Amino acid sequence: MKPLENIRVISLGQYMSAPYCTMLLADMGAEVIKVERPGKGDPRRGIAPYPDTEKENPMGGGFMAYNRNKKSIVIDLRAEEGKEIYRSLVEKSDVVVENMRPGATDRLGIGYEDLKQINPAVVYSAISGFGQLEGYRGPNTERPTFDIVVEAMSGIMAQVGFEDRAPQWTVYGLADLYSGLVAAYSIMLALFMREKTGEGQFVDTAMYDCMLSLNERMVMLHSFTGEMQPRGKLRHQGPRAAFQTSDGYVAVNVPDNIIWGRLCKVIGREDLIEDDRTINGPQRAKNDSLVREAMETWLSDKERDSVVNLLNESGVPAGPVQRASDIFEDPQVEARKMLVDIVDPDYGTYTFARTPMRLSGVDEIDKNPAPRLGEHTVELLREIVGMEEGKIEKLIEDGVIGG
Repeated sequence: MKPLENIRVISLGQYMSAPYCTMLLADMGAEVIKVERPGKGDPRRGIAPYPDTEKENPMGGGFMAYNRNKKSIVIDLRAEEGKEIYRSLVEKSDVVVENMRPGATDRLGIGYEDLKQINPAVVYSAISGFGQLEGYRGPNTERPTFDIVVEAMSGIMAQVGFEDRAPQWTVYGLADLYSGLVAAYSIMLALFMREKTGEGQFVDTAMYDCMLSLNERMVMLHSFTGEMQPRGKLRHQGPRAAFQTSDGYVAVNVPDNIIWGRLCKVIGREDLIEDDRTINGPQRAKNDSLVREAMETWLSDKERDSVVNLLNESGVPAGPVQRASDIFEDPQVEARKMLVDIVDPDYGTYTFARTPMRLSGVDEIDKNPAPRLGEHTVELLREIVGMEEGKIEKLIEDGVIGG
């Protein structure tokens, strides 16, 4: 049994945020129906890398990664008959998730205000750059955005990299993935409320909000000190960095004097425990070069993995800076089954990251490959809408739906 069995989700998701949100739901048992436009569908279907460049219109690896365990239906939502089909699907569903440009679904007549008239219990989740819930609309509400834009505006990029270089982005798609996660959590809250009230509601997720909340430490520091955190360097604690060994890098964080004392004993520099230049976090941050020199001297002839083991055994949390090849060989990753192999009928077996939820009473996730464009159109129209074969064939001929 999975937590979201018998929950049906209609997804107008494209690119990353909404597809990641609905993958979280699908992995936990929800029936996710991905509504795609005729022709090329979700634009991410065509974005590299590709599993097989020899095939005509190969499926993008990013699309394959975020759309497992879903069904695809092709509907032309500009056509009146297409809108009616969409409304029929929503009428028999629990959740709608979309990340279209704000106002796009309203202009088509399939926004929340339209859909709740036919299904008052529907939970309608909209992910956008800056949010669109009435009463919370700002000057940027109508703007389109991508992850790097809200990373920049939230102050995160101002802290990534070094002061003598341009600000850097973090992880590709971080804002999309975190926003998708927040949206999925918010949908769960709305479904929980529906159990009490019987009514659905509008769930508004703004990528900018999500990244600003993720950057809460910067807000707190500015409130307390009025300071701007310098890029690539902390002012109130240390060391916190990656240090080079003979064969790689080790990441270490020292948040307090307890961990600092342990670290000094391991590296043979107990004199630094009471040294005025390193006696507390602000002083260690101020004299970062002294701390780094002590660490690098100790690490210069040591191997990465032995350093990690020694530090952890001494009560100093540390980990190797791993690349993709390291992750594929990491026994911890294997034990947690965090890499899943998906067998695709056209491209063979590929490996993707598993969603991180684990519950003792829930079976392992399904491993169905990302759907072909419109793969389930006929099946869904038959089973959910109750449409007859002749009508389906006519709609395919007219280009209203695709298979």
